[in-house]
Amino acid sequence: MTTPFPFTAVVGQDDLRLALLLNAVSPAVGGVLVRGEKGTAKSTAVRALSALLPEVAVVPGCRFSCDPASPDPSCPDGPHEGGPGAHRPARMVELPVGASEDRLVGALDIERALAEGVKAFEPGLLADAHRGILYVDEVNLLHDHLVDLLLDAAAMGASYVEREGVSVRHAARFLLVGTMNPEEGELRPQLLDRFGLTVEVAASREPDQRVEVVRRRLAYDDDPAGFAARWAGEEAAVRQRIVAARELLPQVRLGDGALRQIAATCAAFEVDGMRADIVMARTATALAAWAGRTDVLAEDVRQAALLALPHRRRRNPFDAPGLDEDKLDRTLEEFSGESPDDDPDPDGPGGGGGGPAPDAGPQGGDTGARPEEGDGGEPQPSGAGAGEQPAARAAEPFRTKALSVPGIGEGAAGRRSRARTEHGRTTGARRPRGALTKLHLAATVQAAAPHQRARGRSGPGLVIRRDDLRQAAREGREGNLVLFVVDASGSMAARQRMSAVKGAVLSLLLDAYQRRDKVGLVTFRGSAADVALPPTSSVDAAAARLESLPTGGRTPLAAGLLKAHEVLRVERLRDPARRALVVVVTDGRATGGPEPVALAGRAARLFAAEQVASVVVDCESGPVRLGLAGQLAAELGGTAVTLDELRADAIAGLVKDVQGTSRRAA
Repeated sequence: MTTPFPFTAVVGQDDLRLALLLNAVSPAVGGVLVRGEKGTAKSTAVRALSALLPEVAVVPGCRFSCDPASPDPSCPDGPHEGGPGAHRPARMVELPVGASEDRLVGALDIERALAEGVKAFEPGLLADAHRGILYVDEVNLLHDHLVDLLLDAAAMGASYVEREGVSVRHAARFLLVGTMNPEEGELRPQLLDRFGLTVEVAASREPDQRVEVVRRRLAYDDDPAGFAARWAGEEAAVRQRIVAARELLPQVRLGDGALRQIAATCAAFEVDGMRADIVMARTATALAAWAGRTDVLAEDVRQAALLALPHRRRRNPFDAPGLDEDKLDRTLEEFSGESPDDDPDPDGPGGGGGGPAPDAGPQGGDTGARPEEGDGGEPQPSGAGAGEQPAARAAEPFRTKALSVPGIGEGAAGRRSRARTEHGRTTGARRPRGALTKLHLAATVQAAAPHQRARGRSGPGLVIRRDDLRQAAREGREGNLVLFVVDASGSMAARQRMSAVKGAVLSLLLDAYQRRDKVGLVTFRGSAADVALPPTSSVDAAAARLESLPTGGRTPLAAGLLKAHEVLRVERLRDPARRALVVVVTDGRATGGPEPVALAGRAARLFAAEQVASVVVDCESGPVRLGLAGQLAAELGGTAVTLDELRADAIAGLVKDVQGTSRRAA
């Protein structure tokens, strides 16, 4: 068995260690979400925590870890009679990002069902994690169907399995710990709120601390057991302190003054619902117990807010989590009451995802200037950077119409287009191609039943052959690669259109965020096109690049389309199952170079030949319209939609139009 890195040997990361220890003291706090860049000891600290947790008393032989003092009356292995229990270390169960639904919640024991003719339940990871830690590395990449199951279990403290003739309910109370790198995409709001606390971690910029990190890591890699032995004393001291804090926790008093500060703080930061208030109260109580006190002080409330509120404050999805500490201190001071114990301590603990809140997202009016004179309203470059306009602020985002790729794909789970998936509604059965991944029980039994007499069946179980097995065919939704090709030329800056254009693209990015898509951003202006953002799951990174996008110069439309075509070619090699949706945001003009319009048409026909789904967002405005965007859409084999039609409350048949046009082009 691998010796884990000692928890007390982790250098720095005070907020992370405190949040984990508070959950060890009071599992009711609700778990921890650890956000941060790669290589910051996120996983190391979480895995080390399990060694500090006190042992768990369990009913001997129970697969669901029932407490002998109060066994679960609905336990599938019950009923349990009273008696002495066995003790074992607390478990830390890791949930892989690619785990199946059956592996998480459990399922019918197929082998016993077919061989013995009995219904038997095989527990999943939720049963293993009961009264322990459920750890999800890269939790933001977890498939939606697994997220839904986690939400249900976390909300009810139990797992319900109703499938394939099995009806099982068992307790599933666990400490949920997740780690994630925000560069790879954000977490669904529903799951984000289920984490009691959140911390932001980053690598230290202090050379001495970085040296110590390297020194300890090298020493551990050379001799894990010897390194752990050198830290055994510190580990034992922390373990004893956790036990003492747990024993003290029921005696901690949460006074009315502290409760009032908690309620006022949650109201001041406009968090949704009441879960934040409850988590803050539990966290402040755990902080007092960890400090060896029986009274909750203002410093406990402050620290609890810094840990429990950053990921819950009402914000634009593209804003980074954070909390305005000055506002927090003012709120605590205002509701401190007359008790000196309730005065906020400005010098108290200040970690836990702090830092001033960022600006209120990419909103507001247009700040771009009109272009200089030129061909078709475009500025004429006379040198490097000539004609470039300041970056315009994006207009207010809006809810967009749903755009989808026609046909049925087989890409990663998401919420945009129809796809054959391992999860979703069952639509039929088929013979397995390769390894069997999801058995269609009824179809398998139906295929085997006519041959039982010929096969000499004599017992209750069926005689099953390989040819009898049937794979369940399921249909769900997939995430796509939404590649934005944005015209940033001078013609787009004319008549102050870029603000509206950025608002539309930002709205589509919000839609991609909700539908679990990958996104990419290609821009073209002047004489060339650039990949402003390679395909990524971090939609907020695309929003940041869009916000700083300058405009000006000619319109090399062909260069933009060819660059997008190259991005798609490379991405097909990396992720061949993920289908693409190309969104071209332009007024359709093409200038610069010989025959720019004809060259753009030839580039567009490359997409049509490969049947790439596409939409052209027509940004042309004014009383006289040339209809160039519509011509471009026809060349692409897609459809054109104006900025007004893109809104969800506009033309009702947009999705059908997109799909129908793509089918006709095919």
